[in-house]
Amino acid sequence: MTRLIPAAALCALVLAIRVSATGQDPQRPQPDAPADSPSWAYGVPNTPMPRPAGAPRPAPDTSVKHVPGSDQAMTLQHIRDYWDVGDWFPNEHPPMPSVVVHGRQPHVRGCAMCHMPSGQGRPENAPVAAQPYLYIVQQLHDFKNGLRTSADPRKTNTQQMIEAAQDMTDQEIDEAAKYFSSLKWTHWITVKEAATVPKTRIGGNVFFPLPGNETEPIGDRIIETPEDAERFELRDPHSGFIAYVPPGSVNKGSLLVASGGGKTTPCRACHGPDLMGLGPVPAIAGRSPSYLMRQLWDFKKGTRHGAWSPLMQQVVKDLTQEDMLDLAAYVAAAGPK
Repeated sequence: MTRLIPAAALCALVLAIRVSATGQDPQRPQPDAPADSPSWAYGVPNTPMPRPAGAPRPAPDTSVKHVPGSDQAMTLQHIRDYWDVGDWFPNEHPPMPSVVVHGRQPHVRGCAMCHMPSGQGRPENAPVAAQPYLYIVQQLHDFKNGLRTSADPRKTNTQQMIEAAQDMTDQEIDEAAKYFSSLKWTHWITVKEAATVPKTRIGGNVFFPLPGNETEPIGDRIIETPEDAERFELRDPHSGFIAYVPPGSVNKGSLLVASGGGKTTPCRACHGPDLMGLGPVPAIAGRSPSYLMRQLWDFKKGTRHGAWSPLMQQVVKDLTQEDMLDLAAYVAAAGPK
């Protein structure tokens, strides 16, 4: 069993991970938010939340951690090591190639640190498990060649991905794509329609519920949060997420996916009847709605320029942010459970 972390200590831990995982120091000035950015999808606050002056940093935690169902034991230092990625369940997937588990300094961090050894990813990055080999290769080359950036410059791990791809060799790209495309996708996001949601704060581009039981209106947002904050911080691939979405959004999204609603091409035309991909076109069913929303918005704002981007730009050109939110809500709830 995991050792429980008091709420105050967990908030401090989240703040520390915001710096270590994203490279952002919440006390330093951050890039300005684009006026029309759906900030919630990028996991960045509308207004910065600096650490209170004089607030102490948490003392280093050197204790050994465990997660349910695993016989592994790791310290937080190992769990957060980009150059030797910890793996709670090594028997659940093929052996990870060196670039996935160790990366190559200074810029090619171990791929599994962000995308997880399972390839499931988390709300702040891409879910790459079971995506087509050719699609993964294309995206890495798009990052490498300046063809894929973020419409919101505050999403700093996009720049880290660009730096990594620019440094990767063709062999490393091939090995990473073969590994992640060989994995099975597991549905681990529960979509819940709700008019009110727990009050949250953002750490490391992820929403975390605040201590207590306060709630707030969901508004025009999707709030994707870990089912268990402690297991999230321990990078447990068996602990999933809850995605709160506005009431009615799943049904509205289903209509857009099925028919296009007179605004766009039905998603199934390219992504397959079950939205699980078709040829080199990626699977989208059951994936993070925050990630899906970011990609739709990036296409809309013209920051993705890869081979298939002109087609997607036509798909999104007449969609509003509300339409995209509805699509993301439905697609995240779709697919095999």
